[in-house]
Amino acid sequence: MQRMIDRLRRRAAGERGAAAVMLALLLVPLLGFAAIAVDIGSLYAEKARLQVAADAAAIAVAQDCSRGNCGDMRATAQALITANDGEGTAAHPELSSAPVSVSVTGSTPKQHWFAPVIGLNSSAVVATATVGWGGPSKGTALLPLAFSWCSFKAQTGGGIPSTTTLQIINLTKGDTVGGCTGPSGNLVPGGFGFLKTDAGRCEVTSALNQNMPSSTGESPPSGCDAPDFAAMVGQTVLLPIFDTYGSTGTNAWYHVYGYAAFHLTGYQFVGSFKTGGNKICGPSSNGNDRCVTGYYTRFVELSDAWNYSPDAPQLGSSVLRLIR
Repeated sequence: MQRMIDRLRRRAAGERGAAAVMLALLLVPLLGFAAIAVDIGSLYAEKARLQVAADAAAIAVAQDCSRGNCGDMRATAQALITANDGEGTAAHPELSSAPVSVSVTGSTPKQHWFAPVIGLNSSAVVATATVGWGGPSKGTALLPLAFSWCSFKAQTGGGIPSTTTLQIINLTKGDTVGGCTGPSGNLVPGGFGFLKTDAGRCEVTSALNQNMPSSTGESPPSGCDAPDFAAMVGQTVLLPIFDTYGSTGTNAWYHVYGYAAFHLTGYQFVGSFKTGGNKICGPSSNGNDRCVTGYYTRFVELSDAWNYSPDAPQLGSSVLRLIR
């Protein structure tokens, strides 16, 4: 037994050198695995950070372009890339006309921790984002109102809004700004521009070329409370613009021509649905007048509540969508 133990000890002592050689041979692949585990993970993290930067840059450039002036696209893109990834560099943004969109590519070198052992010091990380835009074609308006093309044309001349001049849109009989008549006059008898709401909510979903049913009467439609309207004061909202209309009462309808952005400053309906005193509808108005005050403006909608189409009428509002 003692001789067997001594023999095993001598064999183990002879294999110590072989174990050291094996460890040395395995060290390089072990470091390679470390490079995969650490450096590749770091690349993915940098890619995600750079993608966020490229997304922000593309959205910023698209906002400028959708307003009619792209400006210095490279400077805008670089500013957003730098703000989100300090070492990133923006290539010159690329505009496309079919569909209308802009693409921004950002890149940054990423130094490795372990990969230099296998001869790889750094890798280039690249991320590209594309944002498309166009006029609203379908969506959910947060106020159940439709305004006439006449009222839009009165301020803008039928073009893109360029001023912030206060406008009063009367919703009762009689002359309004620019000689337009309210829906309860010569347009839709019994209608005040209110639309039937979505399932009792104070909002309306519509689409281009759709006939939207009217909600008759002077009171805001079902689902709307005074706080719903009050929350919109001082906000810019997208509202349908109708060009044609028909029928009467509960069968009345407004044909959606397009969507415009309206900055709401006040309103006067029945009961508690009003802001300010009785003169909000004009110096000669009284508590029986019904109106909305504000102005049409340029606006960029970023929410997913709206779709866009390059063929939609250009009324100063645009919808942006990250498409890649």
